[in-house]
Amino acid sequence: MMKRTMLLSLLLVILVSAFMPLAFAEEQAPITPPAVKEQAATVTPAATASAPLKIDTGDTAWMIVATALVMLMSIPGLALFYGGLAKGKDSLNTMAMTFVTFCIVSILWVIYGYTLSFGQDIGGFIGKADKLFLRGIGPNSISDLAKTIPEYVYVVYQLTFAAITVALASGAYIERMKFSAWILFSILWLTIVYLPVAHWVWGNGFLAKAGALDFAGGTVVHINAGIAALVGALVLGKRRAKPIFPGNLTLVVTGAGLLWFGWFGFNAGSAVAANGLAGAAFLNTNTATAVAALSWMLVEWKHSGKPTVLGLASGAVGGLVAITPAAGYVNVTGAIAIGIAAGIVPFFAVATLKPKLGYDDTLDAFGIHGIGGTIGALLTGFFADPAINDAGKGLFFGNPVQVWIQIKAILVTVIYSGVMTFIIVMIVKALIGIRVDAEDEAVGMDESRHGEKAYNF
Repeated sequence: MMKRTMLLSLLLVILVSAFMPLAFAEEQAPITPPAVKEQAATVTPAATASAPLKIDTGDTAWMIVATALVMLMSIPGLALFYGGLAKGKDSLNTMAMTFVTFCIVSILWVIYGYTLSFGQDIGGFIGKADKLFLRGIGPNSISDLAKTIPEYVYVVYQLTFAAITVALASGAYIERMKFSAWILFSILWLTIVYLPVAHWVWGNGFLAKAGALDFAGGTVVHINAGIAALVGALVLGKRRAKPIFPGNLTLVVTGAGLLWFGWFGFNAGSAVAANGLAGAAFLNTNTATAVAALSWMLVEWKHSGKPTVLGLASGAVGGLVAITPAAGYVNVTGAIAIGIAAGIVPFFAVATLKPKLGYDDTLDAFGIHGIGGTIGALLTGFFADPAINDAGKGLFFGNPVQVWIQIKAILVTVIYSGVMTFIIVMIVKALIGIRVDAEDEAVGMDESRHGEKAYNF
């Protein structure tokens, strides 16, 4: 209880002492999305004035595929990965948390999520609510942020990002959180936390104007969800039963493989075009993931004497997380460096930091996503290579200021997500309670919450 109180107090102290948007008072010019910038470079001003922008069928085809790949990351990728890591008696409930979240976000996104994240900027903090229920969008509409694909495609692509971000946080809550509490939490957290942060970074909000680089979700997705996981785990408290080995490692490996496969849509799709930048992001994603998996394996081998399959899968996910903000900004050397860091630092966060601090992050959502996302966001400020993407230039290419910009973006995300998640969890706790009773936890969430079993032998 003391350690939990200290960690929560630390988050609140950071809030009081930090500066949030004030640190970004000097606004820079809005960042042009990479794909749009690349296309604009090939069009003369005269041609731009005379020829209206048109939907590109190649870009559209690729983005539809990328969208499907990102959906695959949630259902079944994350559901299998998390479900396999959970105890056998909690496996179905764990999968259900991801499944129901995707359904919830799919509805709320088209009602108000898209417009608040990507609508016309209001003061750098939120989007204008002029596209509620996708009002004004038609089959041939083109978004200002994705000028060569139908806006409908961009809407659903961003929907898949929102869905998996909320679902990621569940990894710290499983085996003890009420299913009803998770549903209410998902609704509130999407609305209050995810939508504003997505707007700040990708919707031309104040972080984008300050020059923060986040190609596919280091701050918006992984730091955001990782901090939410930590705060929620602290409020929930530890599980009553001692943690055991994963219920089904076969599902874990299958889920990790599907996440790796789907992540190409996540990262390469963030170029929002079928172009060379998408190819660079694709290659960087695969490279960093492979390096991180091997790095984790080697460190674990040295640390505990055996290279586990769980370690390989965890390292791969850590690499996917860390390369996400950097995928479309760094060269292969940067991807390798990020992969090495992503395999080593999260391992010690999981194996050493968590036991010392005593928090019960069930599936290490904070250790892998929170820490991994922070590593990737920070190292983007060092390795961003203008030869890959002229929208980003890091310390090693003559722009040390980028590192400070990245640090401020990380801090803002940590503070906002941490404080607002705490408030949301306390609201849910007051309204309906958040934790199942001891008997239900002992029986298992599958039977006590759903009346089903994952395995009937």
